[in-house]
Amino acid sequence: MTAEKRWQVAPPAPPEYVDQLADLPPTLAQILYTRGYDPDAARAFLESRLDDDSPFRLKGIHRAVDRLRRAIKAGESIVVHGDFDADGVTSTALLTLALRALGANARPHIPHRVDEGYGLRSDTLKSLADRGAQVVVTVDCGIRSVQEVADANSYGLEMIISDHHSIGPELPPALAVINPKQADCPYPEKQLAGVGVAYKIAQALHMVEGQSPLGKGDAGWTPEHVLDLVALGTVADLVPLVGENRSLVRRGLELLNQPQREGLVALYKAAGVQPGRINATTIGFALGPRINAAGRLQHANLAYELLTADNVPEASEKARELHRINQERQQLTEESFALAESLTGVDDLASLPLVFVAHQDFLPGIVGLVASRLTEAAYRPSVVVELGEEVGHGSCRSIPEFDITQALDRCEDLLVRHGGHAMAAGFTVGLENVEALAERLAAIAAEQLSEQELMPTLEIDAELPLTALTWDLLETLALLEPTGQQNPQPLFLSRDVTVKSRHTLGEDGKHLKMKLTLDESAGVWDAIAFRQGHAAGELPERVDLAYHFEANEWKGLVTPQLNVLDIHPATGA
Repeated sequence: MTAEKRWQVAPPAPPEYVDQLADLPPTLAQILYTRGYDPDAARAFLESRLDDDSPFRLKGIHRAVDRLRRAIKAGESIVVHGDFDADGVTSTALLTLALRALGANARPHIPHRVDEGYGLRSDTLKSLADRGAQVVVTVDCGIRSVQEVADANSYGLEMIISDHHSIGPELPPALAVINPKQADCPYPEKQLAGVGVAYKIAQALHMVEGQSPLGKGDAGWTPEHVLDLVALGTVADLVPLVGENRSLVRRGLELLNQPQREGLVALYKAAGVQPGRINATTIGFALGPRINAAGRLQHANLAYELLTADNVPEASEKARELHRINQERQQLTEESFALAESLTGVDDLASLPLVFVAHQDFLPGIVGLVASRLTEAAYRPSVVVELGEEVGHGSCRSIPEFDITQALDRCEDLLVRHGGHAMAAGFTVGLENVEALAERLAAIAAEQLSEQELMPTLEIDAELPLTALTWDLLETLALLEPTGQQNPQPLFLSRDVTVKSRHTLGEDGKHLKMKLTLDESAGVWDAIAFRQGHAAGELPERVDLAYHFEANEWKGLVTPQLNVLDIHPATGA
């Protein structure tokens, strides 16, 4: 079950606004009005194909590029140190491929989630130095690794930190730190994903090498060749899809729909998706979870090797394995979510200021997914901790009213390490501090949230009759792609709809499938309501629906479908 939702229906666009966009379909004009665009900004948004901002506006990038150029020229050993999620894996693949294309002696290192944990570790860096590494470039990690970078310096490594996570009170003492969130960094796009920052480094290197070629590597390579990886990592990491991110993803989707990587072709086949129909939703629900699955349950190297595979048999084998691991991940998530609910000791999760559960049976790769499910169910910040032998590894998900990373900052004395964003974070905690951490986080949440009415809000772009849901509308909605954070899929409301039939789908009947109509002459529309199978027996005949309207592809057949987020009894309004 999910938390009860508030519907906030946008007012109709004024006639003068619609008149100024008279060449656009009225529903599209309404959506753009709802999103706050004036007519000129609306046109600019639809036509958006921003030129890339100069990477040299990023603080620290000059020093980084100079050092990497010297390393390439001298044949020094460069290690690209990434993270085990989809953003980290695509970042690692992108920068390793880019460096090699420029003639570098570059190799990847992605930590094992259980054996090494998130971010930099001093013993790992010592091992890299002992094996001949001279320069280490981090991607999607390292911004809070102050002591680890200091240790790396003592091992003789030269460290370049590239990251996009929240800045801590002290920067690591690296040769260069590249993160647009630095207060004195002039780069205008502050919300790049880790793979976006890695792309800017590759872009800067290519720009400099274009002026002064080293005579090494692949002369035909350009940063445009890795925009498919940028799109994958950016969408999977849930950063805002506006501004430069949106432009990068749009261009990356063009490559994803004409895949040149053997690994992507194999991944599409395993996921049951078709080139030419890849959009941000495909990444978010089909491709990203499979890339993430490797690091959750085994080693993210599997996903890296898939993305960099150069032959069909290898790519096919790794894609099949990722698909199998993802199925296992889905099952483990369901089992762990049930355990988490039982551990709370309450019937109503929303009675808690913050949901905190810890258990030795949680897997480190699953805790973030379980936290997401708890937050979805309760609309409360949620923390799930896997208890190891000496430390616990926790993952947090939050709501807009509560910055979880700031809350963890107030618990720094209890933690070994932590980091993340306002809505998602991770940490390591000694077992002796788990109970104290739970109490302090709950107290902070109670302090900040007690006076607020906490209920998720569905912001509805437009109210439509079912008869407006046509193929033409689907083509119109495609103009808004890529959709995602801060540019969500349009959400519609239809009132007084007749439920012609309903039945449950999936294991344990957790999903609800419906056929909808207005009257016998109006036709029938298919609808799916994920995780709402419990409502099948109590559904009234006439309902109001909040939904996304989308194309559903199943076994090669594409049909229009309502993806229903919430159902209310018909109000007759």
